Amino acid sequence: MRVLPLLAALLLAAPIAAAAPRPWTAVAAPVATGSYLIGNPRARVKLVEYVSYTCPHCAHYAAQSEKPLDAMVRSGRVSVEVRNQVHDGLDLVAATLARCAGPAAFPRLHRALFAQQQQWFERAAEWQQGNAERMSAWPQLAQMKAIAEGGGLTAIARDAGAPAGAIAACFATDAQVKRVLAVSNATSQVPGTPAFEINGRLIQNVDWAKLEPQLRAAGAK
Repeated sequence: MRVLPLLAALLLAAPIAAAAPRPWTAVAAPVATGSYLIGNPRARVKLVEYVSYTCPHCAHYAAQSEKPLDAMVRSGRVSVEVRNQVHDGLDLVAATLARCAGPAAFPRLHRALFAQQQQWFERAAEWQQGNAERMSAWPQLAQMKAIAEGGGLTAIARDAGAPAGAIAACFATDAQVKRVLAVSNATSQVPGTPAFEINGRLIQNVDWAKLEPQLRAAGAK
């Protein structure tokens, strides 16, 4: 008859494991603007990034901000919404692929596109130029798919964990392309990238060194 008291004693003596914090840097979800939001959707500090995947200044910002911004997002106090402003055809291919790869792969793929920007941009531009004549009669979606494959973008997506089915379906219809263009068209108030919003306040012509103190002043840690 001592089983229950003994069980109670064992339970009380057992260490209680702390709940693991959510890996907010790997959490992404579509939002009403058509963009993806990375991090805690209830974060106190809401950062919006207006970026282009073919913008060198955006790649520089991404490299500078990666570690400190990741720490802010990981804390749950900062979320990052990525709004693509499409600057050219290669940018449209990259942004479409990033979106249709799905929310689970988006944070890693978004980061990889900037980390490897110079390599894939040069490769895709060279491939596009070398195959322009034979592609000229193809439908737009077929051209975009071929550029993504020839430029190494689909390989980057696979490495980032994008499902094979999502990659295969990416340029099967124009639905994702239209969504990317709709997001881009809605950024008309921003004349260039990168640009930012902190809790709705537009901030332009700054790099990470100038943006970071503004995020901390808003409550980022």
